[in-house]
Amino acid sequence: RWAAQGTCPPPGRGAMLGPLRSPIARVASTARPAARTITTSQVGGYEVFDHSYDAVVIGAGGAGLRAAAGLVGHGLKTACITKVFPTRSHTVAAQGGINGALANMTEDDWRWHAYDTVKGADWLGDQDAIQHMCRLAPEVILELESFGLPFSRTPEGKIYQRAFGGQSLKFGKGGQAYRCAAAADRTGHAILHTLYGMALKFDCLFFVEYFALDLIMSDDGRCLGCTALCMEDGSIHRFGAHSTIIATGGFGRAYQSCTSAHTCTGDGSAMVSRAGLPMQDLEFVQFHPTGIFPAGCLLTEGCRGEGGILRNSEGEPFMARYAPTAKDLASRDVVSRAMTLEIREGRGVGPNKDHIYLHLDHLPPETLAERLPGISETAKIFAGVDVTKEPAPVLPTVHYNMGGVPTNWKTQVLKGECNTVVPGLLAAGEAGCASVHGANRLGANSLLDLVVFGRQAADTTAELVKPNSPPVTLPANAGQATIARMDKIRHSKGSIPTADLRRELQVTMQKYAPVYRNADDLAKGKDVVVQIMKKYKDVGISDRSMVWNTDLIETLELENLINQAAQEMYAAEARKESRGAHAHENFPDRDDTTWMKHTLSYLDKPYVEDATVTLKYRAVIDQPLDKEMHHVPPAKRVY
Repeated sequence: RWAAQGTCPPPGRGAMLGPLRSPIARVASTARPAARTITTSQVGGYEVFDHSYDAVVIGAGGAGLRAAAGLVGHGLKTACITKVFPTRSHTVAAQGGINGALANMTEDDWRWHAYDTVKGADWLGDQDAIQHMCRLAPEVILELESFGLPFSRTPEGKIYQRAFGGQSLKFGKGGQAYRCAAAADRTGHAILHTLYGMALKFDCLFFVEYFALDLIMSDDGRCLGCTALCMEDGSIHRFGAHSTIIATGGFGRAYQSCTSAHTCTGDGSAMVSRAGLPMQDLEFVQFHPTGIFPAGCLLTEGCRGEGGILRNSEGEPFMARYAPTAKDLASRDVVSRAMTLEIREGRGVGPNKDHIYLHLDHLPPETLAERLPGISETAKIFAGVDVTKEPAPVLPTVHYNMGGVPTNWKTQVLKGECNTVVPGLLAAGEAGCASVHGANRLGANSLLDLVVFGRQAADTTAELVKPNSPPVTLPANAGQATIARMDKIRHSKGSIPTADLRRELQVTMQKYAPVYRNADDLAKGKDVVVQIMKKYKDVGISDRSMVWNTDLIETLELENLINQAAQEMYAAEARKESRGAHAHENFPDRDDTTWMKHTLSYLDKPYVEDATVTLKYRAVIDQPLDKEMHHVPPAKRVY
């Protein structure tokens, strides 16, 4: 806490920080008092605690922690609000690695990485943001190494990089790239612990097990902070901030089978939606090819990167038919669709021919023990198989949301088609949509997205907010509607248990918006989702307390899931083409003339039981930031 004391860090401490050095060095010159004032007021019959910060980060996964570390590095008084302990955030489950053109295994160039990302996104990605991410990739990976991240190593001591899906050399003409920097198969775990240490090191204040309820917006459309509920004691808090960063992850739990933690309920995105702002491209949901059957737990793409092979009931390595060049390392949407077709055509394995085998048993046990230790353990626990001797049963499973809160490459949230910025509001990570992933994310670009845009959110904030800025003045009634809503749900006596409506939503999404979609299913899905939205008013809970009321929290999370899932279903039904993860059987081809545009979805009222989804569109940014990278023109996407 050197900044609070007005002193410099001890020798050597600053040197660890690589590119963070300069802002952290400046902290000493902008020393601030350690004391934080908290005031209280009465709002809607509840005592409310008011806090004031330069910046507030909602979410403590990879993007949230990188933003928090960057903000305190810039000398800004920062709070990080998280509903789970930071190292329990879902980034901890990321396995494969983080992409960057370090060229440790073969020659490489960030422009080749950018080309692969544009192609992987099926030309729905914004090329300015893609250039920014891929160009910074080597720098942020080396920065993580300087923070102490324990990457796996080559015999020469360099960071180990493995092959990953959709990654090529020389603009798709030079064969498989080895671009994915890995810490065995626990890279997300390593990143999360490393960044948490960095955020703590320079006096970020964490509000752990606080559930963010809603944004606080001014009458002129500026974000002033947020309201949150402390789950431990039931107290309600208002956080005033000059900059609010949404980093709350995706909404995978809208589906019945997914690799997401139970905490992935789209909370931050739904808060933005309730503020009358749009979501972007929610119809694009990634199915990871290798979720363990039937549990749904993830087996990393690194399995195939290390040489794993998918085989059907005839023992055929079938991916050679679908992707003759990349085979098992084609893009994820391609592999998931190929597996689904094999099962549909009767070549699935198991008693019901309803899944596929992933073979790792031909790889040396030493390689599995060194490079994929977690996978071997996961397969043993959830499928009862020893991967050194037998194949693992796998099935495509919901894994990632390409869509989210629309932002520019600087992570500033956009109001709509006109690309106007919402003052004081930023978003990063899976919750944000810059859009670097477009219609389909490449494996190992997600951890890169977190680190690059988490850092960018901090840098953008530092350009706009100065340390020790005067506190934000919150209106006296700020959060009143939010507190009234929470109170109404807390005392709800409806006939439908939260778990029943959540299960109905999950089954609906799994049935009507799967890997392959069709017009009839999507139209039915829309009707069913509308009914689920209306049923939310009839949800009832039995716990009326305020202390650790998990019934209340799960009901609030359910509203967030319904909010996001409804927009996904409407956006998917409207998109009459196949692009990336959105595979439409009635429209099997990509339609660049009509549909090379981002979907913007809105709720016309804040709360799901009263709301209708409306859709608008905005243009894809198809030009890069500068002349360091050429525009990548649309082409047929083959692997």
